[in-house]
Amino acid sequence: MLILQNARIIGSENHSGMSEALAFRGGIIVAIGSNADVLSLADRNSEILDMHGKTILPGLTDSHIHLQHLGRSLTMVDCETDHIEDCYDRLKDRANTTAAGEWILGHGWNQNQWAGGFNDIGLLHQVSDEHPIYITAKSLHAAWVNKRALAIAGITRDTTDPQDGIIGRNGEGNPNGLLFENAMGLMHEFIPVHTGQTLVDNLHATQKELWKVGITSVHDFDGAECFTALQQLEDQNKLQLRILKSLPLQNLEAAVQTGLRTGFGSDFLRIGSVKLFADGALGPQTAAMLESYETNRDNTGILMLSREEIIHYGKLATQNGLSLAIHAIGDKANREVIDAYAEIRQFERDHHLPGLHHRIEHVQVLAEKDLNRLAENNIIASMQPIHLVSDMDTADRLWGKRSRYAYAFKSLLQNGTRLIFGSDSPVESFNPFFGMYAALTRSKFDPNLSRSWYPEEKISLENILAAYTMNPAIISGWDDKIGSISTGKFADLIVLPTNPFEITPYELKDLLPIATMVAGQWVWKQDEL
Repeated sequence: MLILQNARIIGSENHSGMSEALAFRGGIIVAIGSNADVLSLADRNSEILDMHGKTILPGLTDSHIHLQHLGRSLTMVDCETDHIEDCYDRLKDRANTTAAGEWILGHGWNQNQWAGGFNDIGLLHQVSDEHPIYITAKSLHAAWVNKRALAIAGITRDTTDPQDGIIGRNGEGNPNGLLFENAMGLMHEFIPVHTGQTLVDNLHATQKELWKVGITSVHDFDGAECFTALQQLEDQNKLQLRILKSLPLQNLEAAVQTGLRTGFGSDFLRIGSVKLFADGALGPQTAAMLESYETNRDNTGILMLSREEIIHYGKLATQNGLSLAIHAIGDKANREVIDAYAEIRQFERDHHLPGLHHRIEHVQVLAEKDLNRLAENNIIASMQPIHLVSDMDTADRLWGKRSRYAYAFKSLLQNGTRLIFGSDSPVESFNPFFGMYAALTRSKFDPNLSRSWYPEEKISLENILAAYTMNPAIISGWDDKIGSISTGKFADLIVLPTNPFEITPYELKDLLPIATMVAGQWVWKQDEL
């Protein structure tokens, strides 16, 4: 038995009553309370560790992450720069050390941060004509490629736009190197992928990066290939991250035929929801809106699924025990999804089916009349607060006054909606303390906190921690095992140098664990405790 004493233990989102010590055996918490009470359980075989007043929290959950993409992004050129020239220089450096003909892959560009916007995209063609180059946008809803890559994929002026995709073109109608939404798929078969043991090794390495920031559980939204690799990792006894694994829509029928159901799996890997896409994203202006974008009166985005299509897939999924998770950014997309979920809830009732934990991923902007409808239909709001830091200026420019109900945390909570928080990494940093800061302040990383973007939607740290701990545990069906520090649950916890409730919001963003534990094992420690 291991006992941690002289700690400040915040067992759940309620920080008002802290305990001093806890004990666990076999990875399970067996006692929590005062130093005296817990130490009375010790025997000669017990190990007692003095925490010297450090704070202990439950392990944190990232409720929307892309593990395979994240693992790979760690090997890519980082193009999240304030100036396009810096991105160019980094790509040029990679080209100088890469054999001719090999692909150069990058991630993170955001034309909204560049002074010229899309006007300087031709710069990529100047990096190299010996290497095909493919760079995903920060949003993952667009890509930027050079002429060599376009030639390899056979994309010419005669190539038609795929359904729900756009090939960017110059004034003469020739491809300019930009690919939006489903047009990105035109490149996929030509880009080298990490598969087999290489992917397994990438995922294994990614675990450690997540532990360093206190994440002990994730809800993953990559595909079947990632699921296979995670199973291999578990078979090798190397999986020490609790993963709720979504299934892509294209695997729905196979999952039904196989009999897979939401919640099936082990203590480390479980089936989650079937993932659908209702629209695009804010940055490339493909999020589906009820009214046109402020800067383009001819554009209302791309609606990828109608209400009727969602209902069709929803009936098939729910009658076979599979919940849905639907990506929706724009107010029109969110309304279509909510309308469809209302019909699916009625279908569940009519057929005496259990009410599954259906969710909307992102819920980025809502029309005011829809604020109460998630709670009315028991829909989970899976949101990523870190997005608002980088999106607030773009949202104001493209959506105008509609941004009042973008990332509407407080309004949704007041209406009774259950919130779960994540990062959408590698779109954003997976550091959950950045997300906590964003939800608490609705500000950029400004030490003076000079501007709070729609401060009416700020929420308390208690509610934020619930969205990173207990709430995701509940909707994943793991609430009897994780989400709080309680007897009978797994010893999944993090050790912080200070109490997050006793520091300033700006200090919160810089807070990091000094140790992370999963199932009673220290999986990462900064130094000896």
